[in-house]
Amino acid sequence: MTGFGRSHIDRDGREMFMELKSVNHRFLDVNYRLPKALSFLEEPLRDMIRQSGIKRGHLEVSITYRNNRTDAKAITLDHELVLQCASETQVVAAQLQQDAPSVFELIELCAALTVTQAEEDAQEVTGLAEEAFAQAQTGLQAMREKEGQLLTEDLKAHLQNARTITDRIAVLAPRVPLDYRERLTKRLTEWIVEIADPARIAQEVAQMADRCAIDEELSRLKSHFQQFTACFKRDAETGRQMDFLLQEMNREINTIGSKASDAEIAACVVDMKSVLEKLREQVQNVE
Repeated sequence: MTGFGRSHIDRDGREMFMELKSVNHRFLDVNYRLPKALSFLEEPLRDMIRQSGIKRGHLEVSITYRNNRTDAKAITLDHELVLQCASETQVVAAQLQQDAPSVFELIELCAALTVTQAEEDAQEVTGLAEEAFAQAQTGLQAMREKEGQLLTEDLKAHLQNARTITDRIAVLAPRVPLDYRERLTKRLTEWIVEIADPARIAQEVAQMADRCAIDEELSRLKSHFQQFTACFKRDAETGRQMDFLLQEMNREINTIGSKASDAEIAACVVDMKSVLEKLREQVQNVE
């Protein structure tokens, strides 16, 4: 499910902005956008995500970080280089009868001063990230829960459509052998002069009725509907179970379409496949 959460933590000279963005995805796919100096946070962030209960979706974790502490940078001065530079410039200055460069000029001239980012305190920064993640995850989860409520209503509406179509097929199914008997009798009347043997016609119709019987498929479909409905009441991850049930529903409706030789049932099968596809697309968003 889609969602967005943002947080800002400023403590003890360290400032962290964190954004969590999630979009629909069949599996959990996490992308980290971290400053190079904070690459050590990837493993702790994986643990935070795992403990948060996020199971599916493409999740992007973005962190902007500033260290404003006085010990955030390390200054290194190459003394030997400055002394060597001073010695050489004094000789040249004497030859040119010019004043020798000052110490500050020498340092700048030979680039002897290096300012580097000090190594971050992993424990302190990890604690900061945990706090930032908790705040951002609260906002993310609120959006996901709101979408989840809308998604549940949509799934229930599609499932009701599937039930209605199944009930329609159940009404049409008993008519198939009777319609076949009428068509068969009519054709025999047109093709032959003598009256057809009623027992032979009954046997043919019985065989046809056995071939196109879909009672078991309809029964299994209704069972799948009940199990799918039960998923709405579970707190644990149900997306995979729903996905499996939809595969089984597709299997049953395909069998019904191949067995039931009736135009109206065939139209119902097409409608059912359309509904199941809508359900399948939505279930990809369910954890």
